[in-house]
Amino acid sequence: MEGRIIDRYDGADKGPLLICIGGMHGNEPAGIMAIKEVFRLLSIEKDFNPGFRYHGSFIGIHGNLQAIRKQKRFIDRDLNRMLLKEEVERITSTAEELRAPEDLECLDLIRTIEEEKRKYKPSASLILDLHTTTADGGIFTIAADDHMSSKLAKGLHAPVIQGFTENLKGTTLSYFNRPEQDAFCIVFEAGQHNDPESVFRTAAAIVNCMRTIGSVDSRDVDHRHDGMLIRMSAGLPKVTKLIYHYRIAPGEQFVMNPGYKNFQPLKAGYAVAHNEHGPVLCPVDGLMLMPKYQALGDDGFFVVEEVE
Repeated sequence: MEGRIIDRYDGADKGPLLICIGGMHGNEPAGIMAIKEVFRLLSIEKDFNPGFRYHGSFIGIHGNLQAIRKQKRFIDRDLNRMLLKEEVERITSTAEELRAPEDLECLDLIRTIEEEKRKYKPSASLILDLHTTTADGGIFTIAADDHMSSKLAKGLHAPVIQGFTENLKGTTLSYFNRPEQDAFCIVFEAGQHNDPESVFRTAAAIVNCMRTIGSVDSRDVDHRHDGMLIRMSAGLPKVTKLIYHYRIAPGEQFVMNPGYKNFQPLKAGYAVAHNEHGPVLCPVDGLMLMPKYQALGDDGFFVVEEVE
């Protein structure tokens, strides 16, 4: 197993810093595989395109290394809920031998990213956090509500979900997106965990992101799977906003009812899951997002509404 850094590609010209994170959840390998595929494409681009120039730097990073090794969402805690100033303060004040697995992952991930920014000193930086879901259905991106984040997310040819930073704390998005510093973070969800096409969609999203930030020309680093993103987004809303998040209580015996997909229409009063007390009802009209069909995690399901 490699270390935190998967690989890096430094262009001949100074430009933005793009950091792609794969495996924030250890049971989501598509992001890591896609990052490696994009590095392969970059390594051979000049063989077919002698005039190719990359502007900036591209770095691939493993998220939760220990969970990736065990192919589990996480070991003790969800790393993508721990990226908070108070968590960093707690971890740094805890003796190293007493730190839990995700404590070590959290601190090393943040320090690695901060060090890469310090060394490169980019004019602007973008973190693209790569994920898959347990449910079938459309691909989507999650972005903060600022103008640049929305522009970057729309460049991935996938529906954009807003409102997460206000409702879900401790994520890469809430921690690393700092528009006042020209530092942005968006999330790309490529489809179902075990769908092999999720890898190709993710690679296409990375290349599209490079084009949007100006690291590669629109005609460079062609990816034959790019059309997948547009096809999978056909008929889906362009922009939605999170309106409800069902959090599973400690000890709750939550079970999602089978068959739900991303962006499936919902009506208030639908029984979408059940627990030890009986049916779990959806409280609002909207569209289903990320229904929980895995053992670990306390996010039962999300509901979004179309805004564009």
